[in-house]
Formats: sequence, C-alpha cells, structure tokens
Amino acid sequence: MTAQSAPTAAVLRGRNIERWRRRSRIIRVLRVVGPTLIVLILAGLGASIAYNAMKPTVEPAQEANQPIRLINPRFVGRDARGRAFVVTAASATRDPQEYQKVYLDRPALVLDEQGSDPTRIVSAKGVFHEQTGKLELSGGLRMSSSQGTLETAESKFDTKTGDLVGSGPVHGSGPLGDIDATSYGVYEKGDHMVFQGRAHARFYPKK
Repeated sequence: MTAQSAPTAAVLRGRNIERWRRRSRIIRVLRVVGPTLIVLILAGLGASIAYNAMKPTVEPAQEANQPIRLINPRFVGRDARGRAFVVTAASATRDPQEYQKVYLDRPALVLDEQGSDPTRIVSAKGVFHEQTGKLELSGGLRMSSSQGTLETAESKFDTKTGDLVGSGPVHGSGPLGDIDATSYGVYEKGDHMVFQGRAHARFYPKK
C-alpha cells in the first residue's frame, strides 16, 4: 500500500479560497434574486387586490323571492259580527309572488274562540288569503260545534262572514239527524244550512 501524504498548507489555502469564491458567487446571486422575488410577490398581491376590487359583484340568486316558511303560525282577526277567530297550522309557506297568500299544512280554524259555542274546522291542507280573509281547505275537512259535525273533501271558508261553502259529497250530523248531499252552504256560524244536489236526510225522533 502506498501512503498518501498530508496536503500541504498551500493546497489547503487554495481549497479554502475556492470555497470562499463559491459562497461569494451564491451570495451575489441571492442579493439579486431575493429582492426580485419580493418585488414580484408584492406586485402579484397588488394585482390581485386591484382585480378583486374591480371585479363585478355577483348577486345571490334572488333570495328575496324565496318562499318564507313559518313553523306553528297563528293568524288572528275578527269577522263582520265582531267574533274573534284564529287560524293555526303545523307550518305555513308564503307565496313568493303574492305575499298575502299563505299555504298551510294541517290548518285549524276556531271561530268565536271566546264565545260560548266556538266552531272548529280542521283539514289536511289550506290556502289562507290574509287580505280577504278567505280560507281554502282541501284534503278532507271536518267542521264541528255544538250544532253537530260536517265532513267533506274540500271547502271555502270566509273568516269575515263565517260562511262555509263547497261542492262535492258532504255528510252532516247533528241532534236532529244526518244528511248527505253533493253541495252545501253553512251560514251564520251554522245557524243556517243549505244542502243541495241529491240531498238525503234521516231525522231522529224526539225523545
């Protein structure tokens, strides 16, 4: 084996000088590239800010026209005779095009709520027109009071007059008997009833 001789001082000094020169070149490059990168980053941020400021704002899709949904709504008022009424429902959705029109789920109406003989009307669905006080009921309707009960598929009720009218099979029962017909009208909170169209009545004898 041939022994390697230790590098001389001149060789070591040359190596150190070469390393120093490489570091000097790197430092010179960084001195140029570093500020250039900073300038480019700042320019990019400025351009982004300017673009966002000038970019037209995209309006959300007409949220104002979206239907308003209410949970357990309650509408109150008085009819032409001063009797209080209240309309409730499991939920209600306002028509986005007609604010006074409200779609009701499982509506219930109580007429003359504070009186001695309130009238209660329930159905599966309904449409309440707040401005006119008209209530359109569908999906099966039941009207009940001390005068008896009335059952039909759909009907229109006027909260201002207390009139209930409709066309379609109807069955009514009360203290005097039962009646079936194809059209009907209930007026003055049940004090006056009109049944038409193949009406068939069965009266109970007085005890």
